[in-house]
Amino acid sequence: MSDPFILGYEMYYKINKLRDFTNNKVTAGFSTRHGGVSQEPFQSLNLGLHVKDVDEDVIDNRMRLAEAIDTQLDQWVFADQVHGSEISKVKQTDKGKGSKSLESGIIGMDGLYTRERDLVLALAYADCVPIFFLSEESDIVGIAHAGWKGSVKGIAARMVDTWVTMEEVAVDSIHVFVGPSIQECCYEVDERVITQVDDSLDDEDPRPYTAKGNSKYQLNLQHLNKQLLIRAGVPEKNVHLTKLCTSCNIERFFSHRKENGATGRMLGFIMLKQ
Repeated sequence: MSDPFILGYEMYYKINKLRDFTNNKVTAGFSTRHGGVSQEPFQSLNLGLHVKDVDEDVIDNRMRLAEAIDTQLDQWVFADQVHGSEISKVKQTDKGKGSKSLESGIIGMDGLYTRERDLVLALAYADCVPIFFLSEESDIVGIAHAGWKGSVKGIAARMVDTWVTMEEVAVDSIHVFVGPSIQECCYEVDERVITQVDDSLDDEDPRPYTAKGNSKYQLNLQHLNKQLLIRAGVPEKNVHLTKLCTSCNIERFFSHRKENGATGRMLGFIMLKQ
């Protein structure tokens, strides 16, 4: 089966066959580390304003990516992420928030969704899991940032529950695309993390990790989020996982773990088009 994320251009991956689910009314993707102006160790398309890169270079990079998907940067909306599970509904009055300064982003959120047209929802990543949400039947899109903390707090399921209860979206119409992140091959965690992973699952659920001994485990955050999404009611066939590992592919992606924290950030982005 083909990967749901394919390289569309040097600057970003796009979701394969997205028009099959949305009648070509959604633009979504995940950036690479190529095509920008940032200098080492952020070379070259760093899109994060919080990593001590030159702000002017980051804004230049963001403008380049915005242009690549036929938008303007003032259409983009960013959150001030905190590795939590809070979600915000984005409206036209939020247009441009966080696009040119970290402080102006939507504070304390790791999930964004909207019913508004031509607003680009954007979150930053460098190993954490980008999760994209859309509905076949309703004009609504969303995106979540799920590191291990956000994953065990259930941010993916919270997005689904919010859509179903607050937006009256049919749960079986929801498709979820889980994008490039650190994969099990490269993600070693300790007992402290695994205890919280176990607490987030039911006893009968398969464990999304492999024990290595010495209280170390290889954790698959993508499979953890898939299990939590299915429990929230999303049909298994509607959860689409990539095999792309950010840590294995640092020639293509930034990886906080592989590069010992001295690196840039990619963006996940999604937009309802006019």
